[in-house]
Amino acid sequence: MTEADSRTAAARRPLCWSPRELADADLGAVVVVGSPPRAPRIAGSLRCPWVADLNQLPQDLDTLVVVGGGRRIDQAKWWRVQHRPGLRLVAIATIWGSGAENSPIAVLDHDGVKEIHLGEQYLPDVRCTFPEFAQEIPLSLARSGCGDVWTHALEGFLSPLADRPLREELAALIGDLLGLPIGRDPRWFEYSALACAAQARSSVGLVHGIAHQLEAPLRANQADGNWGHAALCSLFIYPVMCFNRQGSDRFATLAAAFGLDADGLLAHLSTLFDPVGYDRALPELRRHWAETLRDPSTRLNSVLVRPGALDYFDRRVFA
Repeated sequence: MTEADSRTAAARRPLCWSPRELADADLGAVVVVGSPPRAPRIAGSLRCPWVADLNQLPQDLDTLVVVGGGRRIDQAKWWRVQHRPGLRLVAIATIWGSGAENSPIAVLDHDGVKEIHLGEQYLPDVRCTFPEFAQEIPLSLARSGCGDVWTHALEGFLSPLADRPLREELAALIGDLLGLPIGRDPRWFEYSALACAAQARSSVGLVHGIAHQLEAPLRANQADGNWGHAALCSLFIYPVMCFNRQGSDRFATLAAAFGLDADGLLAHLSTLFDPVGYDRALPELRRHWAETLRDPSTRLNSVLVRPGALDYFDRRVFA
């Protein structure tokens, strides 16, 4: 993101509504798009139709309410820009992690290739959280979402593109995250939205570079695993942050400058680490290391990632 893009994206944020505010709002002709069971429930509360696919939307429409995870929300954001730019878009996340409901970025997946669109026009008009969704999330997915939130917060904080005010904002958020349990807690919805919006004003790093490059081959070669973007961020956030700390004094210096305990941070992140999953993913990291090095996110990592850095991840010794 350029500095100008960052200022523009920061200038506008979606309105944040409660479920009651959404129910009471004058939405005009409204349709809910999403999958059962949550999308039909939202449509029932709004007394409006719901559809499973964006291609099923009627022409006469004032408001589109999208209900789902980051992929579905990003699809709706892109679709609106391309087909109905005047349409009001309300985003309701059913899981935390991506923060797509509060982000000026739309990521599309084309057969494993990530297509990234950036601009204020991709921001929803409204985001709305239903806290009760938290208890409906499978625990493994909830944990992965927590790792995704942590990745946005820390990579945004460490980014060479972050300025002091942004680091102060993210340091405060990181302090709050340290007090949240890893698992099903509805507070993650709000922190997910805040972390993604803040990170969008700087950049991500190696964790995202790895996730971008490994998701498709792991899905293809190990179909029995949970190899979504959030799961990969959760799996690699601890090893990468250990790598960042050992590769430069930047991690420790920035943590100390903004009142964060570097040792405590890494200890907290270690609870996300899954050694079995890591061993399963490592062969693909070796095979796709060259692509990972070329990934734009990797190039913005807080520590320069050289070809020989693969040896660090091969050793499996992190601290």
